[in-house]
Amino acid sequence: PSSFFPPSPLASWLALGLILLHRPKHPPPISSYSAQPRSRPEQRQQQDNSGDPFSPFTFPRLTNMVRLSKATAYILGCAASVSAFRLPSTTPISRTVAASSSSLSMSTTAAPPDADFKSESAKKQIGNDSFLNEDLMARAQNGPGKKNEEKLKIGIVGAGLAGMVAAMDLADAGHDVEMFELRPFVGGKVSSWQDKDGNHIEMGLHVFFGCYYNLFGIMKRTGSFDTELRIKEHVHTFVNEGGTLGALDFRFPIGAPVSGLQAFARTEQLGIEDKLHNALRLGTSPIVRALFDFDGGMDMVRDLDDITFTEWFTQLGGSRGSLDRMWDPIAYALGFVDCDNISARCMLTIFMLFAIRTEASVLRMLEGSPQTCLHDPILKYLGDRGVKVNTSMGCRDLVHDLDEDGKPTRVTGIKVGPKGELREFDAVVCALDVPGIKKVLPQSFRDSYPMFDNIYNLDTVPIATVQVRFDGWVTEMEDDARMMDVSGDQSDGRGGGIDNLLYSADAEFSCFADLAVTSP
Repeated sequence: PSSFFPPSPLASWLALGLILLHRPKHPPPISSYSAQPRSRPEQRQQQDNSGDPFSPFTFPRLTNMVRLSKATAYILGCAASVSAFRLPSTTPISRTVAASSSSLSMSTTAAPPDADFKSESAKKQIGNDSFLNEDLMARAQNGPGKKNEEKLKIGIVGAGLAGMVAAMDLADAGHDVEMFELRPFVGGKVSSWQDKDGNHIEMGLHVFFGCYYNLFGIMKRTGSFDTELRIKEHVHTFVNEGGTLGALDFRFPIGAPVSGLQAFARTEQLGIEDKLHNALRLGTSPIVRALFDFDGGMDMVRDLDDITFTEWFTQLGGSRGSLDRMWDPIAYALGFVDCDNISARCMLTIFMLFAIRTEASVLRMLEGSPQTCLHDPILKYLGDRGVKVNTSMGCRDLVHDLDEDGKPTRVTGIKVGPKGELREFDAVVCALDVPGIKKVLPQSFRDSYPMFDNIYNLDTVPIATVQVRFDGWVTEMEDDARMMDVSGDQSDGRGGGIDNLLYSADAEFSCFADLAVTSP
């Protein structure tokens, strides 16, 4: 949720591991600054020659570019079916499914022509239908809608959002579900916990865009949508060196795409020359075609996965100034890398959403911490349905049968906890990120099936988050008296400061927020 791609429950717990974001633990917050350290233009040449492919300041060519590959698109398309990956064997196979809590959505991929859909609602959540479907959150809000004929005992490895949503659907379908989480708390990439002083510590800065239809459906299902989200002004604010502000102000009587066009035309973040370059490039983009021929426009976008956004943007008039002052901060918030490394497809997919749906670019933030506002309602929902959640109990091994050729045919259980206790299940769901699934997959899976081995070719983007406690309102930068005024009861979150997500082109961290104001 800290990126622009809306999460999809189907993609989340049925897709194989894709491009994931790794977050380290961080110090206690009041205000949170979240993003990968950015590189300034004058640093780029030196950094390009650093030779360290894992350095956040290295920008290799397309080999490490964040992109959606054709293989990834096919995997996501297959994920819409519960029979998403069936091992090619004639013997009975496990219903084991590896899940991803990726920020990538099924809305970015085209459905393969031979996709085996089990329901019409599944069809409508991938490919172009996921953009045009008027009720994308219905499936997430309503659940599976029927009980399974056979009650299975199912183990879920990983209690992030992907694992918990999988548990919700499986429990509602009548199965006996038990979850296992390595950490002492749930939430995965969107987790939070309390330290000994009662401070809520968050695993990163999280914002919720209006196109997160599936996540909002889950929140409606657990009763938290109407009470635990704060909608922000429809403005994307840039804080520049010296405290001056620029903005993309989408507030306009007419919705998308007109509201977006006027926002780019009026922004203070770019000069007149850069605005003209911007208009020239975006005016010749697939987005324009999609307004008249949506399928054709999306086909053009999908063909741009092998070039970076910088290469695409500068081909027909886009300027470096626009990239440095506006698009790089947005790219960092989207994929935690800059425009020199993120694919044109990733960026243009988001622009397509913004151009079609007015609400897609509206921001929300939680009333408080993710644990309190997001995870606790889900845990109550699961508890009411008999789901057992085990924390501090990670998976050590997937126990499975082999055929006469040594190929895995059926997963029968998992070994969990420090002593490797065996738990037997009819089916196992691995709701893990890329680093997590790499640790869990048995060698026999990799040796027998290339699709499992290919997971180990995926790179991940390290995320840096700094959370700092201040004795004043951080974003009230031009009014010292107001910034230091913490008198009286200002617990409603409307103290001094800017109540929104903030981007910056001039700081080491490209997006941040004053959590005491945005999520009190």
